[in-house]
Amino acid sequence: MALTRYYYADLVSVFMTKNKNEIFGEITANDQFASDDLQKNSWKYEIDFLKQQLSFIDDGYLLFEYTIPRIGSRVDNILLYNGLVFILEFKVGERNYPKYAYEQVIDYALDLKYFHKESHSRLLIPILICTEAPNRTDNYTFYDFNILSTVSCNKTNLGEQIKQIASRFKQPEFSYIDWVNSLYMPTPTIVEAAQALYRGHSVDEISRSDASAINLSKTTEAINKIIDNSKANHKKSICFVTGVPGAGKTLAGLNISIERQKIAENEHAVFLSGNGPLVKVLQEALARDDSQRNSTKIGDARRKAKEFIQIIHHFRDESILSKTAPVEKVVIFDEAQRAWTESELTDFMKKKKGTPDFNMSEPEFLISIMNRHEDWTTIICLIGGGQEINKGEAGLTEWFDAIRKDFPYWDVYVSDRIVDYEYLKGKQLSQLLLNIPYNIIPELHLGVSLRSFRSENVSAFVKAVLDIDIETAKSLYAQFKDIYPIVLTRNIDRAKTWIFAQAKGSQRYGITASSKANRLRKYGVWVQSKIDAPNWFLNDKNDVRSSYFLEETATEFDIQGLELDWSIVCWDADLRFKEGIFHYYNFKGTKWNKIKKEEDITYLINAYRVLLTRARQGFAIFIPEGECTDNTRLPEFYNQTYNYLANIGIQSID
Repeated sequence: MALTRYYYADLVSVFMTKNKNEIFGEITANDQFASDDLQKNSWKYEIDFLKQQLSFIDDGYLLFEYTIPRIGSRVDNILLYNGLVFILEFKVGERNYPKYAYEQVIDYALDLKYFHKESHSRLLIPILICTEAPNRTDNYTFYDFNILSTVSCNKTNLGEQIKQIASRFKQPEFSYIDWVNSLYMPTPTIVEAAQALYRGHSVDEISRSDASAINLSKTTEAINKIIDNSKANHKKSICFVTGVPGAGKTLAGLNISIERQKIAENEHAVFLSGNGPLVKVLQEALARDDSQRNSTKIGDARRKAKEFIQIIHHFRDESILSKTAPVEKVVIFDEAQRAWTESELTDFMKKKKGTPDFNMSEPEFLISIMNRHEDWTTIICLIGGGQEINKGEAGLTEWFDAIRKDFPYWDVYVSDRIVDYEYLKGKQLSQLLLNIPYNIIPELHLGVSLRSFRSENVSAFVKAVLDIDIETAKSLYAQFKDIYPIVLTRNIDRAKTWIFAQAKGSQRYGITASSKANRLRKYGVWVQSKIDAPNWFLNDKNDVRSSYFLEETATEFDIQGLELDWSIVCWDADLRFKEGIFHYYNFKGTKWNKIKKEEDITYLINAYRVLLTRARQGFAIFIPEGECTDNTRLPEFYNQTYNYLANIGIQSID
């Protein structure tokens, strides 16, 4: 059995006969994180408590500190007994039953149900044990399919509750060892993944391992080979990692940046992104988690997080002031397709930075920074197809042009899927890489969306919808509609009610809309009012600034690279389906103006691509009915779009 999944595991009958100190010694020996005295005292309490409360069990299997596969968190105890899976979460000394604790143990149950293969068909019983709390009567209702509502226990009645549940819910027996060694299929949010990696968990623990998904470990291995080859042979290399939305490109980049931070070997690594909201959210998430788990001062934790993840513009601007090579030998550029063109960056540098002689694109300048190293260096570019949403974003062309122009001696590595239209925009790879030797590495493409863990076809479905490939969209939707719900409504309040009913535990939900959706303000969707990304994405259900309140709307700029469990996508008249094609508009002053520039049309389509691929578990699309008395919100602006999506088969909840 794999000891990394738990700190102690044995038959209950063996646990009962073992010496307390022997059990405690095994737990602490397997503790990878040097837990503090408070945690160790809790383990001692749990050993004594469970020896007393489980004395009636003549069969069963008990685990301490079992790792929940999705996020690397550990549940205090798992008891496998009578065909049931009991999830035990202790709050030693607690006199009440806190709401957050109920949510915590329900989250554990949901994670096991979704991501732990042997738990899919098992009845899961979450139990919260607040040792000093009063007795509470539970009715044993179902919270979700195969998950009982949380049972409340104290220091006197756990054994009795387990007896009653085991006698009431008869389930077939199963192999304890099969359950313990079950296949993991976790798909963490990017925030959860960053926190788990930062704590020292490996990508294997928090990424899917089923055969249907390309293992992130293979991509990591391929990149590490490129880095090691560059280091051993004093080469400079650049590799392009492609992937569908939600495939794990950012996760792969974060994993590399942590693995390659080998200061003793003069090998620093940093994760860089031009996505301001993503960087702010990840920095704050890591800092809060570090502060809470390690009692680090929040200011110190924030400074530490900024060394690991940085805004690319800060890295760029610092390199203008200094002509020396940066300390980092390995840099990961997230969303590298969003790097600025020469005209955009040159104009910015002249106006904002007072550098009139600057005349490079961002890719050219970033490569030149790393080229200052005399021996070796590696650049990893994470590329999302169809993700350009800002004016002046270069796509891949500027990277290849820079290599050809100034850095033809660099080793170039690309995935075999980089030839797809989303990456090359119809150009030939041979044309873009003319006179540049390159190596094709298939593992540099992540082709399966991990965000939508319930269905791997969601990103392909969204592409078909936006491409007006109706038959493909219908076919894909029919395949996943029962496991990944998408619904339509003309009523924003109905969309909110549906979201409330779908979300379980601490699953996050929120409202999203295009940054050009300027005529939805009547419905409380005000895209002109900017969210505070860390508060919106990280704060809990008690904070009015959080996404949970469904009061503030995130646009494509706020949410690209991040995700929700459930979302409401608000569809305005900026993107209209009419007479079989999409029409594109921008609202200025008092009216809608048709968008004519191909580049701006691409940005608008990609904005909706981002919005429609943010939800991990399902989403509602709100399209208003419009009003005949308002020339900016006429029903004809919306009706054909609604009918187009309805004809694909998307269910209406009106």
